[in-house]
Parts: sequence; C-alpha cells; structure tokens
Amino acid sequence: MCRSFLLVVTLCLSLLPPPVLADEYSPGVGMAFPKDVFFGDLHLHTNKSADAFSMGNRGLDAVDAYRFARGEEVITSNGLRAQLKRPLDFLAITDHSEFLGFYLEFYNKNPVLMNSSLGKRWTQISEAGESTMSDFPNSILEPDPVKYAEPQRLRRSIWTDVTKVADEFNDPGTFTTFSAYEWTSMTGGNNLHRCVIFLDDSATVSRVLPYTSQLSLDPEDLWRALEFYEKTTGCRVMAIPHNSNVSNGMMWDLKTLSGEAISADYASTRMRWEPVAEVTQIKGDSETHPLLAPTDEFADFERWDKYNIMNTVETTPEMLPGSYARSALQRGLAIKQDVGVNPYKFGMIGSTDDHTGLATAAEDNFFGKFANSEPGVRSPDSHMAGALIADWELGASGLAAVWAIENTREAIFTAMERKEVYATSGSRIRLRFFGGWDYKPGTIYSPDFVAHSYARGVPMGGDLVRHEDANRAPTFLVYALKDPEGANLDRVQIMKGWIDDEGEQQQAI
Repeated sequence: MCRSFLLVVTLCLSLLPPPVLADEYSPGVGMAFPKDVFFGDLHLHTNKSADAFSMGNRGLDAVDAYRFARGEEVITSNGLRAQLKRPLDFLAITDHSEFLGFYLEFYNKNPVLMNSSLGKRWTQISEAGESTMSDFPNSILEPDPVKYAEPQRLRRSIWTDVTKVADEFNDPGTFTTFSAYEWTSMTGGNNLHRCVIFLDDSATVSRVLPYTSQLSLDPEDLWRALEFYEKTTGCRVMAIPHNSNVSNGMMWDLKTLSGEAISADYASTRMRWEPVAEVTQIKGDSETHPLLAPTDEFADFERWDKYNIMNTVETTPEMLPGSYARSALQRGLAIKQDVGVNPYKFGMIGSTDDHTGLATAAEDNFFGKFANSEPGVRSPDSHMAGALIADWELGASGLAAVWAIENTREAIFTAMERKEVYATSGSRIRLRFFGGWDYKPGTIYSPDFVAHSYARGVPMGGDLVRHEDANRAPTFLVYALKDPEGANLDRVQIMKGWIDDEGEQQQAI
C-alpha cells in the first residue's frame, strides 16, 4: 500500500555504476504489458443511497458524480461550486443495494412506491414526525420480507437506469465507468460490506437485480448470487470487501460466517470472487495496526479502531488480526498449510466511500463523508448510524491505482483480476514492484527495464514460482515516482510475512 505522507523510493542506485548495455534496444517490439497506471474510485455514493440521501444529499445523482469525476464543475449539496484539480481515470458508483433509490423516490412521491406497502409504512412513520432512516439498518439487522417489501417493478426500473447512466458516461480510452452497487452486510453490527463491480454493459447487467443483505448477511450467499449472474449472462463480476478495520475481526476470520472451518472449497471460492480488497478510505486504514506491527513506525496511520461499523461493540486487541489486511495475508499462508488453498491472497486498492456524490480524496479538496458536513455547513459533526462522528476523525482517502494496457472496462477489470493494483491515500504515486530470480543491480538503468522485469519475473499481484535451487533468494525491483503535485518521496518499506518452522506467523520490514 502506498501512503501519500510517506511513500518514497530510496534504492541507492547512485552507488552502482551504470551497466554496459550490449543487447539491442527496440521499445516497440513485444511490449504487450501495462505501460501506464490509472487512478480511480471504486466506492462512491450518490443520492440513491439511503444513508447519503438521509444525511443531506438530496440532489447529487450519478450524472453529477460522473461529471465531477471526469473533471467538470458541479454544484454541491450546500450550493458551493466544486471541481477536481485532476480528473479521475475511472469511477464506480456503488450505491447501497438495500432500498436502492427508494428514499429519493419517496421524497419525490413516486406513485408506484406510495401505493405499495412499503410506501404506506413510510408515510405513516413520516406523518408521526419520525424518521424513516431507521428502516435502512433495521431491514439489514432484522430482515422482514413483508415489512420492508420493495415494489419489484420500481426496483428493476431504478437499477436499469443506474446501469444506463454508467454506459452513457463510459468513454473508452479517456474515462471508464462501471455498473456497481454495495452489498451492506452488518452481522451483529460488524462490517462485512462488499462493493460489487460489473464488467459489462447495461443490457447485460440489468438482467439480474442487485443482491441485498436483506436476503442474506452471509458472503457465501453473495458469491452464489454472483455465480448466478455469470452463468445467466456469460459475463464477469467481482466483489471488493472494505473497512475490515470495523469488522471486529470478522472480515479475515479463521472460520466462515456460519462457524465452519475454512475449507479448500471456501478458500477457492472466496479468491474467485474477491481478488482485491479496499484497505484505505474515509473510515480509516485497514492495512495494519500498531498492536499488530509494533516495529512499524507508520502503523498508526489514520486509525479508526474503537468500535464496529455500528458503534455497538467495542473493538478488542484479539479482534485485530482478523481486521487488517497485512495480518490477513499471513493468516492466508497458515490456512494454506492446512487446506492447500490460500483464501486471503488478495491485491489492495483504496477508494473514498464518499456519500456526497463527490469523489474527493485530496486533503485540500475534501468534502467529507456526508453532505451535512460539507464545507460551509455550520455543523461540526455528522451523524452516522445513530452515533456522533467528528469530521476530523475521517480521512481524505483514497484511490485505486491500476496498471492496465489501456483505460477501458476490459483492461482495468482484468488488471484487478490479476491484482496488478495498489492503494494510495490520495496521492498519485506511480509505483512498480517486481519479483524474480534473475534481476541484476543494473536492470533499472536499462531503457527497457519494464519489459525486462516482466520477461524475467512477475509484477505486483503475481505468483513467483519457487526456484529449483531451494537456497536461492528472490530479488525485487522497485520503482516509484512522486505525485508531481504531492510531497517528495522519503522511503519504500517492503513487508515480509512468513510461517516459521514452528508454525508461527512472522513479519519483518
């Protein structure tokens, strides 16, 4: 993971003499590998999300979100003009699948909703002077298919519209959009949320409705729904878990949600549908924790670790290994020794989780999580899930960085499947990382060092096959370039995790 405040390259290559390059150099031949990195946000909410709408985002919809992300000026919920200094390369709008667009439709008094049992229930609640917002978490924590029944005709119409707008703004080569939604499982108030990202166009994606946590809180049921989609359409989809830091150890657990031991089948299925994880966003860092990495001086970065997502259960030290990605990678190694398959061999990305419709990951252009705490609103705090969250506790983070052949749906989606991705907390640092057995110290001086690195090793996210010489140590090639509008780079830290001869998990910087 790359953090904007610390990531630096200190390779000490100036101490090495430049090599004599005897091989012919021809940069245009055989270079079918990613030559550029693209920065985007795969986790953003508009007024179609129940919580975003209830927290003040009444006007910013998907059209506004896409226009803003590609660099256009928009008017925010508080009436200010807003524009990104630099457009994003790609965006997925991931409104909650639960009551998707229904609070907005209730506000607009859509007759299809108003004449349904759900609409009549909300009308009674509103006329009594109470808030309908409680139905959003309640329908997840205590599902009731009768009480919270959504009119399916309207639900299908809303989802079709979501996918069509995504297609309208998809501009291959310039700005990529994905149809997407967020599945909002909160088992016991603990965060098991996933963002579901589709590769395909509206005609395909709209054939199957989004899966909701009102149907099931179990990720295995979500994966079955994704499998049904692929079998039905012949197309592709993935899920991206996020905010493991507020899962109280459940996101990267040693057992399944149903309490079963992790099996090879479970591990394979999980990696099939969840190749990457979001490890930095507005609700804190999920990469590591000071108690898990006591020798890492940067492990205290943007912590949000007091409670679970609902602020109902305090987080304790024994929960931490299942709450952070670095520990999850080590757990995966241990589980593989037992069952033969690693369930936690994922790549890492960042995104914002902004609910304002504005994908703002830069500290100097940050509009908060909810519209009621945007700049200019005279409230120092915002209310989330019934708890008071101070704005200063939230981070302006993050971005997903993807090495892809081109800026298109196919190329970016495929890059995420192969995990050639990384996370930043907002800066656009260009980072390459390769592992191999035959890299030489002078490789970095070669004008075709990237082609050389791909040819003789594997990039980030790849599997480096064990060398036939068991005593041979791998070599790594790291290249990092500062954000031209960001801070200078200070260092690169490489984390090594392994299982020792006694079966204990170890890590070193």
